[in-house]
Parts: sequence; C-alpha cells; structure tokens
Amino acid sequence: MLKNFLLYASETPAGEVSVSASTQSPSPEPPPEREPLKILVIGSRRGVVGTIRTLHRLRFAEVGEWSPLLPAPNPGEVMSILTRYILPE
Repeated sequence: MLKNFLLYASETPAGEVSVSASTQSPSPEPPPEREPLKILVIGSRRGVVGTIRTLHRLRFAEVGEWSPLLPAPNPGEVMSILTRYILPE
C-alpha cells in the first residue's frame, strides 16, 4: 500500500521550515485515477507546527504542502490539512 501513497505529479515541494499562507498555491485537480486522502492535525499552534516539522524531517511531507494554520472548533486550537492522492484499491 505504501507504493500507492503518491503525490500528484504537478505538486512541487516548497522546502521551507515555517508554516505560512504565502507558501500555498491553489490545489490542482486530482488525477482521475486517484482519490484524495486528507490528513488533519489539530492542537495548539506549537503542537501542530512541531508535528508538521517532525513529519518533514521524517520525509513524510514538505512543510509547504500543508494548508495554512486554520482556527479549529475548540478555542485555543488550530488545524492544518495535508491532501495526498492515492490509488483506489
């Protein structure tokens, strides 16, 4: 299954180490043969940014691939979303 966990070919990593709206670009249309998978991180600003940076160091996702920090439903929390495209089984 890991080999099916691929990025859309036209996405380019930003390579930055901070999360900001300036690194974001509009989401491309997904390829017809892949389905979107959304990964959501919710918590304190420090926790979310730290998790995004840790996942970057583990080569899971580039920092710039995550959405800007958004307000979460609970007060004092933020969230960020990463969309990947996978092959359906």
